[in-house]
Amino acid sequence: MTAPAPLSHAARRHLLGIQGLSPQDITALLDLAEAEVAVSRQTEKKKSVLKGRTQINLFFESSTRTQASFELAGKRLGADVMNMSVASSSVKKGETLIDTAMTLNAMQPDILVVRHHSAGAVALLAQKVACSVVNAGDGAHEHPTQALLDALTIRRHKGRIARLVVAICGDVLHSRVARSNIILLNALGAEVRVVAPSTLLPSGIEQMGVTVFRRMDEGLKGADVVMMLRLQRERMEGAFIPSVREYFRYFGLDAAKLAHAKPDALVMHPGPMNRGVEIASEIADGPMSVIEEQVEMGVAVRMAVIETLLDMAGDDR
Repeated sequence: MTAPAPLSHAARRHLLGIQGLSPQDITALLDLAEAEVAVSRQTEKKKSVLKGRTQINLFFESSTRTQASFELAGKRLGADVMNMSVASSSVKKGETLIDTAMTLNAMQPDILVVRHHSAGAVALLAQKVACSVVNAGDGAHEHPTQALLDALTIRRHKGRIARLVVAICGDVLHSRVARSNIILLNALGAEVRVVAPSTLLPSGIEQMGVTVFRRMDEGLKGADVVMMLRLQRERMEGAFIPSVREYFRYFGLDAAKLAHAKPDALVMHPGPMNRGVEIASEIADGPMSVIEEQVEMGVAVRMAVIETLLDMAGDDR
């Protein structure tokens, strides 16, 4: 079994984003996650490396896929895992984020996994607790473990990240997944494109080291990976698209648009999918899709992140 590799000093205690991780840090986490895949596929899926350690999953936004993935990851490592339901917590009674952090800190957890609707909230909470903190998505800022699991999925199929052409398509403006993936893919030497209507592109997105396309046929030409994004209507205030039908016509992934990518291109989606909006069902369920594998890689990546951070926290005591 591969032992957790030490991360750089900047990443020793928390995982708040891909920003701040070196290419070596990213590779070390992916290498350990590769070993964790084997653990998840064996009959006995339980390790005891984190026996006696406590993990609290604190989700201020509803989540099925990510929260379940972190819960499974902690339990497979042998940790005691508690899911805190914010809907029934004191937050609904007016308690502030800082008060919540101090309350949880008093319970002596070893790691907090936090999802919050406001960008920067997880970093603020991390300043107030004594344990390690993992960002499970904060507003439209970052979602680091999603980018790591996407990278692991790509690497397992393509053998590398460097020099691959990756097209990230759809609602880039509201997507924390897009931001984390852009940072990670650039760090590992991929050619990153973003494809979206002008209304769904952040101002100055070119400064992140991407090439911008506003037509799917042009953006997908010769792509090795096509990464579709969910249309996040819950974050939209105002009219960003004329209609869902019009959006799918021009930016939804169907067979005609996918034909512009390489014949062996991978099709990805972070989920949950809006079938017939971002992606046609025959593509989501087709031979080029690795969407289900992304879910499996999510557990492995989150195991690697938790094990690495808690191993390093133990070394620092």
